[in-house]
Amino acid sequence: MRIHLTFILLFTLIFSYPLQASYESREDVKQFIDTMYSEHDFDKSQLLGWFSKATKQTRVLEAIARPAESLPWYKYRRIFLTDKRIRQGMAFMRKHREILARAERQYGVPPEVITAIIGVETFYGTYQGKYPAFDTLVTLSFDYPKRRKFFRSELENYLLLVREEGFNPFALRGSYAAAIGSPQFISSSYRHYAVDFDGDGKRDLLNNINDTIGSVANYLKRHGWRKGEMITVMANFDGKQFAEYDIKPTYSVSELIRHNLFPIQPVKSSSLAAPVKLELENEYEYWLGLHNFYVITRYNHSNLYAMAVYQLSQQIK
Repeated sequence: MRIHLTFILLFTLIFSYPLQASYESREDVKQFIDTMYSEHDFDKSQLLGWFSKATKQTRVLEAIARPAESLPWYKYRRIFLTDKRIRQGMAFMRKHREILARAERQYGVPPEVITAIIGVETFYGTYQGKYPAFDTLVTLSFDYPKRRKFFRSELENYLLLVREEGFNPFALRGSYAAAIGSPQFISSSYRHYAVDFDGDGKRDLLNNINDTIGSVANYLKRHGWRKGEMITVMANFDGKQFAEYDIKPTYSVSELIRHNLFPIQPVKSSSLAAPVKLELENEYEYWLGLHNFYVITRYNHSNLYAMAVYQLSQQIK
């Protein structure tokens, strides 16, 4: 009798709990669809059909709340600075040395940096993400208020990308932020920075590693990469308290020296840099993030990310 009553109570709770309205019936979604129609001439009925198939991605909301960049450096680096990733990076550079060399000639970005970014992002194209890109963007656009504006813009770009490139909107999978392809470009980056690097008439970052290599190099160049310049240099800190600085290099090296941060190898005193403090298990280490280091953070706005790319590139090289 007790089991029977428990079943009745559970049945009542499940079916009396209000279910979330499907996306196509929500007013904010309808407004978004109206905008896509008025600004980009999308078919309203088609979009309503697509949104009716979208499902809320709870795992995405959980993942975006705990990004790897919240880890201390000594834990973060263990994810990316592994023997396997270094070996695979060396093999990647050997296999694609000609296309990497052409990318360097055209964009000025060294092969090891291009390789390291692809290595950090998708283990050289072998793992491009598990989350359905359309459902992910719908979830983040309408159920993640913290960054709603950004993700609605990305959803708009995704729909434009799908139309421009002839993609199936439901076939693409990517990261918990809906970055797709071997270089993990978000939709706006795909539209603005992807290049057809092998001249086959398509910008294919999903299956074409040549386009991926050219597109990563183009992305860095378009964000200000300076050919031949240093990326970062380790420093000694001889002070009592390390002030927090912005990620953008805004202080000259000579100014930072006056604040007791001394580079351990020669660097122009007039160069602009941003101090970087990395947490080890029992101490800290310090670096000067120069201009090209900042350019890498345009790919992922994190000093940890840029340092992982830099150190992996040096190990591969």
